[in-house]
Amino acid sequence: MSQPLIGVDLVPLARVGELLDPGAGPVLGRFLSAGELAASRTPDGEPDRAGIAGRLAAKEAVFKLLGAVGRPVPWQGIEVLRGPGGRPGVRLSGTAAELAQHAGLGPIDISISHDGGFAIAVAAATTSRTPGDHLANTTARPPHPAGSVTSKGMP
Repeated sequence: MSQPLIGVDLVPLARVGELLDPGAGPVLGRFLSAGELAASRTPDGEPDRAGIAGRLAAKEAVFKLLGAVGRPVPWQGIEVLRGPGGRPGVRLSGTAAELAQHAGLGPIDISISHDGGFAIAVAAATTSRTPGDHLANTTARPPHPAGSVTSKGMP
């Protein structure tokens, strides 16, 4: 019997501004693949802050489906690219693909939206694992520190 799973994440666009700051160095290349960076440009070639924030939120939302609490986010292994009709799609590789297989995940669907200075993403999939299996090897984690967006590795 398959069980539904949902992951969600919220990223402030201001955080993307910090990542784009020249003093931060080429940090976005750690989080986004070359294809994602190319797709995250406005028609005039400038970085699309809302698009970048949406992709980062989607990657975090997908990571939450993998049930890998306490492990680093395999940023490069979760790609959020445009599919048919411009709809966002997910491509997993490497560690992310292995984690998805271990979690028994079926196809992953995502939705991304941005408004009012934030981007939000929801990822949904089904798993063939029985309820609670994903909790068997987890440890308690403290809540997010005040002011942080995530505890999964996004700076």
